[in-house]
Amino acid sequence: MNRASLDKRPDEVATMFDDVAPKYDVVNDVLSMGQTRRWRRVVVDAMDVKPGQRVLDLAAGTGTSSEPYADAGIDVIACDFSLGMLKVGKRRRPDIDFIAGDATRLPFADNTFDASTISFGLRNVNEPKKALAEMLRVTKPGGKLVIAEFSQPVVPLWRTMYTEYLMRALPAIAVKVSSNPDAYVYLAESIRAWPDQDHLAAWLQEAGWDNVTYRNLSGGIVAVHRAQKPAGPATDPAAAATALAAHTGPVAKLRRNVTRPAR
Repeated sequence: MNRASLDKRPDEVATMFDDVAPKYDVVNDVLSMGQTRRWRRVVVDAMDVKPGQRVLDLAAGTGTSSEPYADAGIDVIACDFSLGMLKVGKRRRPDIDFIAGDATRLPFADNTFDASTISFGLRNVNEPKKALAEMLRVTKPGGKLVIAEFSQPVVPLWRTMYTEYLMRALPAIAVKVSSNPDAYVYLAESIRAWPDQDHLAAWLQEAGWDNVTYRNLSGGIVAVHRAQKPAGPATDPAAAATALAAHTGPVAKLRRNVTRPAR
């Protein structure tokens, strides 16, 4: 892997997304072979929010992931750090509130949202653990979190085939359909470098989230993690991190506490 291509400053990543914004949703559909829409439906079902509730959709991009909530009469805030993405989304869906924001310093008060979600954006945050803590802060006690992110296929042969597709076929396809193919080289490498399902589950528990579960989609290409903010006093992330550090092999220790719903 070309590590240098992953060493981008947050402003460089934002500029990259600004560049690909006009065709971003179309390119995603092509590269995922139409699976993106199915994955997003799973996220909406997992959120299980109702009209009258308020949802934070972080890394919302052009608002494609926010649309199902708005269409159902749910108060959704589409938040992203790419102004280019937000402008495209606002032109397409002027009825949705688009707000620029850094996932590690969210511009919202404590306990604002009934539920928070982020789809295929956490791995692009410079400090993802801070983003998990920030989403905990702005979610109401008892509120839920749903994360959809690329992960590690669970079958070794399928994992090998998928990695080959990421590093060879995906950039080649992007040359044909994207205005900025280099951006998709970065995205492919960021997917391959991202932690597996159990590591992300451990991060969620470390940040103070409870009832952490995950579901593999498409053989583990994508994992949908669910969690809940404690209904009582919020867990202190620093204290949780100290407790975790007392264990050896934190992922192995936490794995048995993570519930995996049936596929």
